[in-house]
Amino acid sequence: MQLWEQTLARLPAIGLGLVILLVFFFLAGPVASLILRPFDYVTKSPLIRSVSRRSVSILIILLGAYLFLKLAGLTEFAVAIISGTGVLGIILGFAFRDIAENFISSLLLTVQRPFRIGDVVQIDNYLGVVQKVTARATTMVDFDGNHIQIPNATVYKGVIKNLTANPNMRGHFVIGIGYDSDAKTAQQLAMDVLVQQEDVLDEPEPQILIDALGSATLNLKVYFWINVERTSVLKMASVLMRQVVETFDKAGISMPDDAREIIFPQGVPVITDAGSSDKAIPAPKEPKSEKPDAVTHTADKSHHDDVSSETQEIRRQAAKARDPEGGENIL
Repeated sequence: MQLWEQTLARLPAIGLGLVILLVFFFLAGPVASLILRPFDYVTKSPLIRSVSRRSVSILIILLGAYLFLKLAGLTEFAVAIISGTGVLGIILGFAFRDIAENFISSLLLTVQRPFRIGDVVQIDNYLGVVQKVTARATTMVDFDGNHIQIPNATVYKGVIKNLTANPNMRGHFVIGIGYDSDAKTAQQLAMDVLVQQEDVLDEPEPQILIDALGSATLNLKVYFWINVERTSVLKMASVLMRQVVETFDKAGISMPDDAREIIFPQGVPVITDAGSSDKAIPAPKEPKSEKPDAVTHTADKSHHDDVSSETQEIRRQAAKARDPEGGENIL
């Protein structure tokens, strides 16, 4: 009977507590948006805005729940719930550590933005075009057309090489000339080839430097710059190598193979037919074949070669491909 009387005495407080709880519940979202409105000028990340609003809303609802329990005379129960929530949060934090780490890393990526959608980046040993960034992972499409998903924690803690932030990229290749050829002349001829190529940038200017002294060749290293948004560094290197070889061949600059030495410790036995002469018979020389006219291209016609960048094609493929992971793009 006494318990029933105590319950009836608390009914007004419980009713008031329920009203307060409902008010806090329905006003949590608008109040959180109002409180965080100045925060919208600090960050443009929709993910951070959403997480911030939800966090503030949950705190407001918890405050309403605490007031309800206090008015209902359940203060000790309210303290126990809050303490239990803290312990539960610690347990869940350890259980879902990797998930939490990826989520926090995604927040940091949206703030710092080391790359954008469509950028060509290299993360650790993976090179590709960024297709999507979710709360869990970053999805890239490599230049073989494969989708690669990298956890955001790995992305944030790893080495990120952005090849699109600066569209200019340097390419290079090595070509060897004989020691009997004039190195300065070869450098000038190679430079003429690079200057006549429309897709090679004038600034920074290309360079032809002596790289090493080989066993049979003087190795020249050719450096050139291109815009990777328009030109493929691999295709351009292939075109330039072909043109430089043709130019050297026309100018009479030798490009010998590496020297090789074969040692026979026991000697080489020579077996001759009976009555044959011991004199060595030279091998017949094959006449040099005339080069067809179709092969004799000049450097000024090099712009007909396809040196277009593969990046745009990969971006088109990524746009048409099936999304390997659900979730909203946070960048």
